[in-house]
Amino acid sequence: MSSGHNQFQLLRQRRFLPFFAVQCFGALNDNVYRQAIIGLLFWLGIDPAQRTLYTNLAPALFILPYFLFSSIAGQFAEKLEKQRLIVITTTMEIAIMSLAAVGFLTQNMVVLLIALFCTGLQSTLFGPVKYSILPSVLKPEELTGGNGLVEMGTSISILVGMIFGGLIFQLAGTHGPIAAATAVIALAVTGNLVARQIPHVDAGAPGLKPNWNLLSESLAIMRLARKQLAVRNAILGVSWFWFIGTVLTAQLPTYAEVNLGGQPSLYIFALALFSIGTGTGSLLCEKLSGRTVEIGLVPLGAFGISAFLLDLYFARPGAATQSGLTVMHFLQAPGSWRICIDLVGIGLFTGFFVVPLFALIQSRTPREELSRVIAGVNIQNSLFIVIAAGLGIALQRFLGWSIPQVFLALAIANAVVAVWIFSIVPEFLMRFLSWVMVRALYRLELHGIEDQVPDEGPAVIVCNHVSYMDALILSAAIPRPVHFVMYYKIFNIPGMHWIFRHAKAIPIAGAHEDPELMRAAFEKIDAALAEGELVGIFPEGALTRDGDIAAFKSGVEKILQRRPVPVVPMALRGMWASMWSRRDSRLRRMRVPRRFRAHIEVAAAPPMPAQSDAASLEAAVRDLRGDRA
Repeated sequence: MSSGHNQFQLLRQRRFLPFFAVQCFGALNDNVYRQAIIGLLFWLGIDPAQRTLYTNLAPALFILPYFLFSSIAGQFAEKLEKQRLIVITTTMEIAIMSLAAVGFLTQNMVVLLIALFCTGLQSTLFGPVKYSILPSVLKPEELTGGNGLVEMGTSISILVGMIFGGLIFQLAGTHGPIAAATAVIALAVTGNLVARQIPHVDAGAPGLKPNWNLLSESLAIMRLARKQLAVRNAILGVSWFWFIGTVLTAQLPTYAEVNLGGQPSLYIFALALFSIGTGTGSLLCEKLSGRTVEIGLVPLGAFGISAFLLDLYFARPGAATQSGLTVMHFLQAPGSWRICIDLVGIGLFTGFFVVPLFALIQSRTPREELSRVIAGVNIQNSLFIVIAAGLGIALQRFLGWSIPQVFLALAIANAVVAVWIFSIVPEFLMRFLSWVMVRALYRLELHGIEDQVPDEGPAVIVCNHVSYMDALILSAAIPRPVHFVMYYKIFNIPGMHWIFRHAKAIPIAGAHEDPELMRAAFEKIDAALAEGELVGIFPEGALTRDGDIAAFKSGVEKILQRRPVPVVPMALRGMWASMWSRRDSRLRRMRVPRRFRAHIEVAAAPPMPAQSDAASLEAAVRDLRGDRA
């Protein structure tokens, strides 16, 4: 699907770039700091038992504020102007990293751990605004690309932070504490300076009265996050992403040493492969989705994760036969490239999985509730992270499982959870099937969709009707969900009925065929418009029999008289030659495709007023389609 824009153009725009840079600096500094503490322990010659105590205590201290204070963070992010809040949190980071610098310079672990807890608190406050700001500064069709950039930036920043933080004491030698202190303060100050370049972004709910009761407010925002079924299960999917990531990355240090036979540098290499895969998958989401919030990528991501985890188990089910391998020596060993591909593949499909989920949460949640819903996501994420860490330890210490067996169990569990989520919310699987069908059969070219279809609020989409695939194609082209009105016999086509029903299509019949079904259809149309949704209709009332556009019927006028809303004329071009049109039937030919991945176009004209009649709408669609049937 072609488009005149791509996500990388956002990196040249002030509405996005400073925020993107700030969240990258934040992720970078967090990981520089955490790895520098480990470097300090080695530099001081602390015994392995004490180092192990830290590596178990540090994640708990960092994640604890998410449990305790996410409810407060969500309210602050809702009530305050967002740029101001980001400046406040990055100013906090300067103070916290100044305390951390004291810990490094005095080599005091208690001070460093207190600062680590405070770092978790600062991240808790920043978390809700990190994702709730995007719908305020991006158009709906930019959400997937923007989230992809954020996930990519976060993954790469975490990786670079871990590498740099781990090397500070090795590179600086006797000046290690000074270098670590300087680095964390410099990164914090830089993040704060960049934060001041973020444009003003209005608060979601400036009149919100904060509830300071942590428990009751935490329960309240969790209920808020569960109001919509699709959003609730998208949140579950995001938390499951953190569960998978925690189990996988927690095992990588030991896996690289025991099962891959590597030196410590091989762990960083394995983590880099996973991170690069995640960043690449996140960036590809916009291209694959055609700039819509395409939740059809979620099932693809879920089953891809399981497939590569499964192959990772079979690639190296036991311990390595060698030890002390450098990265180069590992790559020269038999079977190593298969393992590398698996790690990249897991990351790649993880990106496909999580980016559309975040975009769905942002697009389906009211602006005045989004920050609190994101805070609810963070609470649930932290719970899943703790469970994942505990389960990983339990499976190995108490059940004696090897790390490859943990990966195998994770692959199976991921497939089971994915099937369960998709059975609860068939919209995910429905979108996947329609996404596969449209992209397998066609190459879409869009004209004016982003500019003419309103970003929010009700509207009626009118379009010529050429084939049985028209509704699916328009769904793939329009950034927002659309309730399509379709002839009930098409709605009931075997194999397609399930897709149409879960896409919330509205079946309709002629007044002489089924008056009650027709009346019910108009009621459903009005209800959808009243809720601010898009409704798509094909005013010809039937598929074209000759490739031309038939006269528009008056049903569209009836809809607009009852609910005056803007009308967006759209046109399908190149569909008459489709195997799903009536061209073959008219010529008494067998329905076979004449062109693999045929090139078709979807075009939109500026919205027309609600007073428009059927004839003027027909003329607009005719002009838009031109002579390409």
